[in-house]
Amino acid sequence: MAEDHPLLWTPDEARIKATRLNDYMQWLARGGRHFVDYQSLWQWSTDHVEDFWESIWQYFDIKSSAPYSSVLRERVMPGAVWFEGSRLNFAEQVFRFNTDAASADKVAIIARSELRGQIEISWRELRAQITAVANTLRALGIGAGDRVVAYLPNTPEAAIAFYACASIGAIWSSCSPDMGSSSVLDRFKQIDPKLLIAVDGYRYGGKDFDRLAVVDNMRTELKTLQHTLLLPYLDPKASLPGVMRWDELFSHPAAQAQAMQFEQLPFDHPLWVVYSSGTTGMPKPIVHGHGGCLIETLKGHALHLDLGENDRFLWFSTTGWVMWNSQITGLMVGATICLYDGNPGYPDLSTLWRFAGEEKLSFFGAGAAFFMNCMKAGIEPAELADLRALKAVGSTGSPLSAEGYRWIYEHVSDDIMLASISGGTDTVAAFVGACPILPLYAGEMQCRALGIAAHALDDAGKSQIDAVGELVITVPMPSMPLYFWNDAGNLRYLDSYFDHYPGLWRHGDWIRITERGGAIIYGRSDATINRYGIRMGTAEIYRVVEDLPEVLDSMVVDLEYLGRESYMPLFVVLRDGVAFDAALEQRIRDKIRTQLSARHVPNEVFAVAEIPRTLTGKKMELPIKKLLLGMPLEKIANPDAMSNPGSLSFYVEFAKERARDFQVGT
Repeated sequence: MAEDHPLLWTPDEARIKATRLNDYMQWLARGGRHFVDYQSLWQWSTDHVEDFWESIWQYFDIKSSAPYSSVLRERVMPGAVWFEGSRLNFAEQVFRFNTDAASADKVAIIARSELRGQIEISWRELRAQITAVANTLRALGIGAGDRVVAYLPNTPEAAIAFYACASIGAIWSSCSPDMGSSSVLDRFKQIDPKLLIAVDGYRYGGKDFDRLAVVDNMRTELKTLQHTLLLPYLDPKASLPGVMRWDELFSHPAAQAQAMQFEQLPFDHPLWVVYSSGTTGMPKPIVHGHGGCLIETLKGHALHLDLGENDRFLWFSTTGWVMWNSQITGLMVGATICLYDGNPGYPDLSTLWRFAGEEKLSFFGAGAAFFMNCMKAGIEPAELADLRALKAVGSTGSPLSAEGYRWIYEHVSDDIMLASISGGTDTVAAFVGACPILPLYAGEMQCRALGIAAHALDDAGKSQIDAVGELVITVPMPSMPLYFWNDAGNLRYLDSYFDHYPGLWRHGDWIRITERGGAIIYGRSDATINRYGIRMGTAEIYRVVEDLPEVLDSMVVDLEYLGRESYMPLFVVLRDGVAFDAALEQRIRDKIRTQLSARHVPNEVFAVAEIPRTLTGKKMELPIKKLLLGMPLEKIANPDAMSNPGSLSFYVEFAKERARDFQVGT
């Protein structure tokens, strides 16, 4: 491949020696396992997955009230059985830190929002609040296996409620209050919840959004509910008839009835239900287990992100995105988690950077779109805030361009690890991402994650290096879904990941593994542009188009009509004040032709107000492709599962015009 990925950062020897990954490698060496570099360690971790995952269990001294009889019963996917016989609790790991009187007063959670001033909760206070909530939930009849659904913003209460549920074995599932009622009900109805914890409203971008009517409707629609808890947030006096308020959890007679108790559960007892993006059809309710999430979190946070007890960790998210799960589980390695609820661009894009500087964050994460917006807006983070404590920046949600990499090193810090990661809700894990002991190259994720046998397969199913192929996982990993809720015979689960390569996990991304062991994601494989026999990931086109200073965002689709040549429109969002004229269109075309391929120059270019995106920030390429090919809107997109549903109106009208032009069905 001819792409140029210059070296941007190399950790010095002192930093490498101080990493948890280096400590783990030294621990392995003391046991007789010596590895000369990360690549040889990764190879061992995937060739000998049983030995690797057992070493993670032992290195982190995972607490289990019953021993396991085997690490992995059989290498099969799906249906792998890990650490059979063990009994443990996900939440118990959190409270193995800060147990002495002095360290218990250290800060566990720092939170800011558009509605409240700063909140700080110590480890001592966190333990007390989780204990009180768990005790009261037990008194309300909530126990192991019961589903608890949360309609909450990214506040400390959401984290406290989650850990309280985990401690008693209840199964958690959350959605953000900016999601529409039907979208939330599509998710929650599938899992028959017993308890709803909801907020009265929220503030975003300086505007207030009341959600009491939505919550009241949920109480009616969720037929299995036995209790509802209300968190007054927008209005401290908010209430609903017959509904317990959040503060009443702590004044309940059972709140102080007993010290913290952790229900001991099988390794594969369900911990939470998360959902696919749900742009089409019913969202897939993906079930993960206590043990799988625990062991993957410890490995990922400590070894790959290099997080520990002295870190302050923020990954901007809402409770409806899996990065919220990643954010709050920073507590698992003893880090202080830093939460923000609100619009990261309000009153301007400096808001989160100032938070990072004022609270001396060591790790700052967000979606790739946030960093690209900062770059396009001319934000200068290092001038806006004192970021000297920052040692890592995290990016995910979509591929970060090489230019985005360079911007971070030029405008944030030239001595940080850029943890650009790619994985997903499906496994609550990064398949490829960060490594604190490796150099970093522009546009390239540093490594394949330990224990994850990620490969780029060609059409014949053969693993390849330095060539673009399907991202496939060839060996089981502990955090793969246990199942989808109410999925008889595992049919949806099998169809989602195992239909193309039976027995292998096909994730649906185009990936290239480089000669040095890094990785580059080229976009979704099912949205690939295949023009005149030449395949190209959409992300390759976006990197080139969005490199133009006039272009803020873009989306391309390839419409393949039966009996006709394909038609490929490109939609671009321009910077304020930029006119879309023939000269700019020609510059876009020329850039694609010279930097990518003459075959992938679009048939037409259109300036639009917005690119449709899911709530997690992904461009809705496939739904828009289906819409333009003639499928009705209600069958291809759920507006409540979008961050900007108003953007669809343009594409609906565009689809009508194309239907007339090409005589496709509507």
